[in-house]
Amino acid sequence: MDKLLITGGNRLNGEVTVSGAKNAALPILCAALLAETPLHLSSIAALKDIDTTIKLLDTMGVKISRNGDKVTLDASEVASFEATYEMVKTMRASILVLGPLLARFGTARVSLPGGCAIGSRPVDLHIKGLQAMGAAIHITHGYIQASTLHLPNRRLQGARYYMDLVTVTGTENLMMAAALAEGTTVLENAAKEPEVIDLAEMLIKMGANITGAGTDVITIVGVEKLNGTTHNVVCDRIEAGTYMVAAAMAGGEVKLLNVQAHLLDAVIEKLREAGATVTHDADTITVKSDGKLKAVNIRTAPHPAFPTDMQAQFMALNAMAEGVSKVTETIFENRFMHVQELQRMGADISIDGNTALVKGVSELDGATVMATDLRASASLVLAGLVARGDTVIERIYHLDRGYENLEAKLNALGANVKRVA
Repeated sequence: MDKLLITGGNRLNGEVTVSGAKNAALPILCAALLAETPLHLSSIAALKDIDTTIKLLDTMGVKISRNGDKVTLDASEVASFEATYEMVKTMRASILVLGPLLARFGTARVSLPGGCAIGSRPVDLHIKGLQAMGAAIHITHGYIQASTLHLPNRRLQGARYYMDLVTVTGTENLMMAAALAEGTTVLENAAKEPEVIDLAEMLIKMGANITGAGTDVITIVGVEKLNGTTHNVVCDRIEAGTYMVAAAMAGGEVKLLNVQAHLLDAVIEKLREAGATVTHDADTITVKSDGKLKAVNIRTAPHPAFPTDMQAQFMALNAMAEGVSKVTETIFENRFMHVQELQRMGADISIDGNTALVKGVSELDGATVMATDLRASASLVLAGLVARGDTVIERIYHLDRGYENLEAKLNALGANVKRVA
């Protein structure tokens, strides 16, 4: 199994191009199931989760062609309405085929999902939302079996649904399902993430009637059919944020290309508070730092607040910053698994419930550490970039799920990162 070997201490300078967002691409790929004609996508990153989703759609009979970051999907002859456990077990986002299958074909059999071990992410909100739209759903032998065959015209029926918790994939799944429902659906307490907006914008181009995406109330007036379109996936704000933190920690000057600064307001604010200089224009962000940072308090919350997917990276920053900070995680209850690995590198971190107290140290030491999930992996890479000596990160398959060409991009900035067996 591959590992990363990082020799720390190098400053970072140069330019890095941000890939298309994984968390936008996954629902957008699944939305191809809604279309009767081909969907043409660009800025699709080369990632394990993307590969898994494409393989899943292929097993259903979607015809797929891929050329670099461009993917064309033709779901005109879908033959299977099942997402098997073997396909779904590694990636929770596979649940996103449920809404489109049910809306267009009236039936779906989808395995309960797997993915990162960062805590409970139940799919009950997806299921309750589809039930509110009239779907008959049963869970047997680890599978969600759903049908609309008993409904008028065999179509989901518009409904008003309030989500008890803000859920990004739940919002996306129900928005896709409602696009082909009969009548009007109102999703309350909806997620406001940029990836939700990107999906909505593409669905509108496909012929959907959606208003309110980006607010906590989304209204969808169902249409009888959707067609393919051409769409460029929004930039990956978490990948961008990770490179921004890397530049701040290692010192130097890094310019990010293909990025929209307004998607990263909370991250930019915290980096400036930590002492980095951050400037931006329409599609670039530049981070300058001398590597001497001040500790900053972090509290995760749904967008537009500080993103949970950047918590681990700022934990690494705080570990070597001057002062004491509190990092509070409000989204997932098991997202501090990187703490014990950072402690192996000399970090001074203690945990009390959902809050970590981080006392900055003058230097981190290279060590052998183990990645436990995608963003935890990123935090260990950041720590390795500034640690004294060599850091070996095991189980980096997590990184390959969410970061395209990570070592190549870092090495182009002056880092010393090698993939070893």
